[in-house]
Amino acid sequence: MDYKAVFAALETVCEENISALCGPPDLPYGDVAKRLVTSMRQIQEHGRALEPVVGSFTAVYHHYDFDAQTPGNGYRTLVKVLQSCLLHIIHKARYIASNCHGAFFRADHNASEMEAYCNALCQLRALLHLAQRLLNDNSCGQLYSLQDGDLSRRFVQEYSSMHKACFYGRCLGFQFSPTLRPFLQTVVISMVSYGETYGKQQSGIGMAALSLLTSGKYVIDPELRGAEFERITQNLDLQFWKSFWNLTESGLITGFSRIASSPVQVNFTLSVPPVPLRLPLASDPSLFATISPPIAHWGPGPVHMRLISCELREGQDSEELLAFSRTDPPPLSLPIAPWSQKRPLSPWLLIHFHGGGFVAQTSKSHENYLRSWSKDLSVPILSVDYSLSPEAPFPRALEECFYAYCWALNNCHLLGSTAERVCLAGDSAGGNLCITMSMKAIASGIRVPDGIMAAYPATLLTTDASPSRLLTLIDPLLPLGVLAKCLNAYGGADSQLVQPAVGSGSLSTLGRDTALLLSDLTQGAANWIHSFLDPMRTTGGTRSLSSAPKRSPGSDTRRTSPHTAPPSSEGPRDYPEGFEPLRSDCLAFVRPTSCPIIKNPFVSPLLAPNNLLRGLPPVHIVASALDALLDDSVMFAKKLRDMGQPVSLTVVEDLPHGFLSLSQLSKDTEVATEICLERMREVFQQQDPPPALRKRPKLERANHKTGPSG
Repeated sequence: MDYKAVFAALETVCEENISALCGPPDLPYGDVAKRLVTSMRQIQEHGRALEPVVGSFTAVYHHYDFDAQTPGNGYRTLVKVLQSCLLHIIHKARYIASNCHGAFFRADHNASEMEAYCNALCQLRALLHLAQRLLNDNSCGQLYSLQDGDLSRRFVQEYSSMHKACFYGRCLGFQFSPTLRPFLQTVVISMVSYGETYGKQQSGIGMAALSLLTSGKYVIDPELRGAEFERITQNLDLQFWKSFWNLTESGLITGFSRIASSPVQVNFTLSVPPVPLRLPLASDPSLFATISPPIAHWGPGPVHMRLISCELREGQDSEELLAFSRTDPPPLSLPIAPWSQKRPLSPWLLIHFHGGGFVAQTSKSHENYLRSWSKDLSVPILSVDYSLSPEAPFPRALEECFYAYCWALNNCHLLGSTAERVCLAGDSAGGNLCITMSMKAIASGIRVPDGIMAAYPATLLTTDASPSRLLTLIDPLLPLGVLAKCLNAYGGADSQLVQPAVGSGSLSTLGRDTALLLSDLTQGAANWIHSFLDPMRTTGGTRSLSSAPKRSPGSDTRRTSPHTAPPSSEGPRDYPEGFEPLRSDCLAFVRPTSCPIIKNPFVSPLLAPNNLLRGLPPVHIVASALDALLDDSVMFAKKLRDMGQPVSLTVVEDLPHGFLSLSQLSKDTEVATEICLERMREVFQQQDPPPALRKRPKLERANHKTGPSG
């Protein structure tokens, strides 16, 4: 829809409402009518100010796309999110204008709805103004402000003080596909309820019961839910996030996941001892490279993996493989139907690195889509359970992923594959590890994988500002405070260098009853939470109502907006005269990612020099237009293309970060998952090009509305 038509409709509907609500003097809800009129006038003012701003973006944002066939960048996304907000306002305002005189009109409810969207519109206006500064300060086509430390500090400062609760209450998830909004509400309510009991001295049953009892108030009071969620995402420590997100590892949720996903005949974990490996050099197979086991931080240790295969293949039931099983005692036989026949070795092998922000989750949380992938691709999958931060910061995870890859090449016959073609796949943090592990293979001189499928990967692990990163100020799934904790954890800031206890489960800090009951509360929603890019610890503390946004004595929290702070005196003004976004009394402490390790090219591959990226296999990136990491994908794809490296970028619409774990929730997520599958099929089925063409870019371009390109 043309933006001019949207703003024209907004102006019209605001005038209609103001006329309808100001006309009759005998309205039975006079005070509420005044609230509605006030909101309409504020919305009208914001709309008039934003129309020329949006016009300035639409005139130039195509210059920041990957190419003409792949529209997608943070500037487009901000305009898209703003338009979604305006369309919600127009729809609600039309209803109010048509029904405000009716006997069953819920005046207070509709006034609260309009006030919430008015607040959201105000904050989105602030984001557009911040994006304008990015547009003015960056060179054409550049989405990141890598040299402007002042602008990045301003970005973090704005996140710390801006009011964000309106995006977690009545307006929750307005920018995403409608089919996902009930799920997002479940996630937010579950997190807030869990946060209220977190840190209290309760038994497992008691803690779960408190969460169940307190969740009701967050269902009926969206403003309270928004305020508490804002505070939780800013002030709770790493252990809260790890314990909550690791609920996806509980038996009940994984049980539901296995029921809902494709059945597989092979699914067990392996523990590979840390012994040196010998692999042939890619340039001369008669020579060998020695691959040392992971040693960072605490010395050699085993590497854990999970083997998943929809069909039993040769080698997968061998005594040699079962000797690596982490089950005690090792399984002597697999649950195979008596009529099943052992399949021959597959020519393909898929190696998977899971997401979780480098700090949480294991392959168990990702089984839902891995089982489906194994069936749809008819391929054995090896998913690596790398060590997590902050106990194991960089480079431990990368070392373990590289060692697992090398071990798989040497032992592919045990995994049910000849490894003629090897594809790496990963989401979020796992996408980062796919890229950096391939860089390490190039540097080591060994065989590189035949292709990479990276879903919404993190390629720049800094808090540098970009237009899509501005979404972290409003995104319920990837707030900047959470993202910064995650990135600092992987970089080693305040790391806790303690070797994890062998066999410790992700629910070790939770009672079994707590896990089961909380899993029931989340209604399966926690199956998705892993992909948020998980956080880590900066400031300690437990939540309490005393730290909610402050209100004046006697004020009604349902009708009072956060205060408007005076303009900052630091740096150039970001906002026009007379406008300032709403501020929160619940300030966040966000530690910028200033650790030098963060700029290591094996941490942030977007910063890697060309010589470290040259020789990468075809990289297929599947990103989301509404993901705060979208610009990571666009800029990295551009960098590879400009080098002549084979790369494709697909941008799907209306989905959040972590959509792979939501593949069974909506048609949109199913389509996005199928695009990921198609990219992996391309890796497995592509023919090796002649040497003269191997460095020619393969520019696959697709948008999920038209389907994957062939």
